[in-house]
Amino acid sequence: MNNGLTDASRALLGNVTRSLRNHPKRLTAALASLLLTAGGGAFAVASLGPDAADLPQQRIAMPVQSLASDATLAQLTEQPAFTLYRSEQLRSSDTAESLLQRLGVADPAAAAWLRKDSKVHQNLLGRTGRAITAETTDDHRLVRLTARWAPDDSGQFKRLVVERVGEEFSSRLESAPLTASSRLSGGVIRSSLFAATDDSNIPDAVAVQIAELFSGEIDFRRALRKGDRFSVVYETLEADGEPLRTGRVLSAEFVNNGKSHEAVWFVEPGSKGAYYSLAGESLRRAYLSAPLEFSRVSSGFAMRFHPIQKKWKAHLGTDFAAPTGTAVRTVGDGVVEFAGVQNGFGNVIFVKHRKEHVTVYAHLSRIDVKKGESVTQGETIGAVGSTGWATGPHLHFEFRVDGKQQDPMTIAKSSEAAAPISTASRPAFERMAALMRTQLSAAQLIQQASAE
Repeated sequence: MNNGLTDASRALLGNVTRSLRNHPKRLTAALASLLLTAGGGAFAVASLGPDAADLPQQRIAMPVQSLASDATLAQLTEQPAFTLYRSEQLRSSDTAESLLQRLGVADPAAAAWLRKDSKVHQNLLGRTGRAITAETTDDHRLVRLTARWAPDDSGQFKRLVVERVGEEFSSRLESAPLTASSRLSGGVIRSSLFAATDDSNIPDAVAVQIAELFSGEIDFRRALRKGDRFSVVYETLEADGEPLRTGRVLSAEFVNNGKSHEAVWFVEPGSKGAYYSLAGESLRRAYLSAPLEFSRVSSGFAMRFHPIQKKWKAHLGTDFAAPTGTAVRTVGDGVVEFAGVQNGFGNVIFVKHRKEHVTVYAHLSRIDVKKGESVTQGETIGAVGSTGWATGPHLHFEFRVDGKQQDPMTIAKSSEAAAPISTASRPAFERMAALMRTQLSAAQLIQQASAE
């Protein structure tokens, strides 16, 4: 019987094969129709195998956890926790709530605690400019709040840390040393020094130092030219690896109208340090070119229409526009000859220097010195105001030689320089100057690459 079925199967397969070769399309359609409509035929072919009831049977039991159980759902939805960080600058108007909101913290308990903590009140709320970092959970609950600031020039910074421990908070105030590192940068003058430093992301404090360094050689009010360029190496002071503020300019080069001016900071043994040219000549002169740090100057030494007397007259001095309260410094060593109120000058100070040189500081809002007091170059002697014949806050400054007014910029440029690098310090200075030349060249290359 089995042999007969086998022979019949072979004969059927042979006929199907020949039909496929001779009529492939027709037979394919017929087979498709048969499979779709004749389930019984299919069963008949399948039943040619052994009966499933005669096959050996084996029972396997395995526990299967329901997908509806809490444990399984928790495993399916479980994700690793993560920490969020965000930094901001403190504003004087910040409250506990507004500060946390800008830091991306949604934690009413933390806000309530900050409002009550004495260290937070003394060192954060009502302050401005301090660097703040927040660390939060993935659902924006506060883990740690850190504030950093440098209160003075001691080389130390303060760190206020607010930390969550369980559901409670604690705060602590710490001190740590600032870490100094150097940065290279440069720029090209298109309109002004500050516009160029802004384009190069150089801090304003560095721009002011550059102007102060070369003010004895370059008139930053009138002598800048489009296309002038500068390179600078300056300190950045870091707290916990993050920049906190800028430090001193270490070296700088300024090319004005094709002439190069260079400066490098160097500390001789037993001195506080000073700036020198790369050849070792001191950049410190007997007189500063201005009684204010670099700022916008409203008028120079020239004829002008007097705003109060309503007539043209020689403006025998320089007016420096600045906000009320801006510090005024003496441009050279001397003795206070007069400090008080005088006619159109309002609050005014006269400082007597050597060689019959006298400087005048008028329209002050505040006088910080007395008659007969000795003052040194750069010392604060008062503050900008609008007393006397003044239409707005500014400093009127005069430089008198033998009783006659002279252009302060001309006097500053022609005044004698301090002593150059000593013979004993020359080898160390030469090594420092060589390093600074290399760094300034690198800064110039960086600036050129950035411009391209």
